[in-house]
Amino acid sequence: MVGSVYQPEIRSVHVPVFTSESFRRNVEFQLTEAVHKQIQNRTPYRLVNGPLAESRLTGRILDIRKDVLGESAFDDPRELQLLLLVEVTWQDLRNGRVLAQKRVPVQLSSQSSFAPEIGQSLATGMQHAIDQLARQIVDMMEMPW
Repeated sequence: MVGSVYQPEIRSVHVPVFTSESFRRNVEFQLTEAVHKQIQNRTPYRLVNGPLAESRLTGRILDIRKDVLGESAFDDPRELQLLLLVEVTWQDLRNGRVLAQKRVPVQLSSQSSFAPEIGQSLATGMQHAIDQLARQIVDMMEMPW
């Protein structure tokens, strides 16, 4: 590898709690925590509070959908699917330049399916989707080729 895939002039990032337009509670906190972990584990950036940060990553959960993919003979859900849609902006706070942005209609989305019959729950499906989405968000912070 010749150099880092991350912005060399950025050393710190502030990630406030994502906002949510969904009626599902606490997903914004789970997603923010997952993004924090991904940044700490995969990038050279330090997480810092607002006024000390060189950049800010903000996000908004636009929609969370749960769809039934298959049912049993008694109309119990056998397999369900979750879809999370998120809008994210990463901005350099020193000059106001947008470093990366995914907006409507191009949204970051994560999809997860789970089967209650084999012990999977909405919580496990949601956590899988959130972890997948957090990886996509941090991937967005890499420099373009």
